[in-house]
Order: sequence, then C-alpha cells, then structure tokens
Amino acid sequence: MTTLSDFTATTLDGREQPLAAYSGQVALVVNTASQCAFTGQYAGLQDLHATYADRGFTVLGFPCNQFGNQEPGDAEAIGAVCQRNYGVEFPMFSKVDVKGRDAHPLFRWLTRERPGRLGRTIRWNFTKFLVDAEGRVIKRYGSTTKPEQIARDVEAALAR
Repeated sequence: MTTLSDFTATTLDGREQPLAAYSGQVALVVNTASQCAFTGQYAGLQDLHATYADRGFTVLGFPCNQFGNQEPGDAEAIGAVCQRNYGVEFPMFSKVDVKGRDAHPLFRWLTRERPGRLGRTIRWNFTKFLVDAEGRVIKRYGSTTKPEQIARDVEAALAR
C-alpha cells in the first residue's frame, strides 16, 4: 500500500526531502499560489499548523503555476511572500505540477486516492488533501474550503 512516506519532494531551498520525515503525523497537503484569489488561505493554513503542530499535525505546501500563471516567482520569491505576508512556518516545497503528464508523483497518488468532481484532476489552487498518521489520504477539500473549516477533521484525525 502506498502512503505519504513513499514520496520525496524538493524544499524551497533545494534539498530533497523524503516525506517519510512526516511519518506518524497528520498532514494537510495543499497546492498553493502567491497571486491567487485564495492566497489569503495561507493565514488560515498557518493558524491550523500552529494550533495543532504540538499534537502531531503539519501543513505541507506545494506551489503550482498551472492555474492562471498565479505562481510565477522562483523559490526565493515564493518563500518571501509566504514569510513576509503570512508568517508561514510550515514546510513549503519547490514548485510542482499537480495535473497532467508532468504531475508530481505525490499529486498523482493523492488524486488517485481521492478523486474530485472532475475525477483525478485538480481544478485550481488551494486544493487540500488530509492525510492520516499512517500516511493514508482520508479527505479532499476544494479551493473554496477555508482552512478553519477543516479544523474539526484535523482534530478527528489526531484523535485516531
């Protein structure tokens, strides 16, 4: 059985990071963008992260430029926006594709495990996947679902 721990991603500072580093934690995997109508969700994601991090929860942010060219910057620019505007402390990774032929293997797996209304594709930025402490995808949320609306599901996943 494939789990979150089976994947690797590149951090904003260029290091290869095995996602096994988050084994045993509940995680919210999110495709992000710095110039999107939903970019303000960074604040809510940071609040979720700060509220539950000491209980074994993390947000994992994956910038993506596939939707309306809303993440045109390089890793340094992305990190600056996240830190300066939203105080992001959760792990952020380098830009990835989340759909199509070049989709990152993590997002191919996520969408296979929890298809959305359009099947195995992601419609827009800030699509979120909740992963339990065993690394299994337990829920998917669309772009319009605000992070604070996910808190109850995070608490339930942490209580398992």
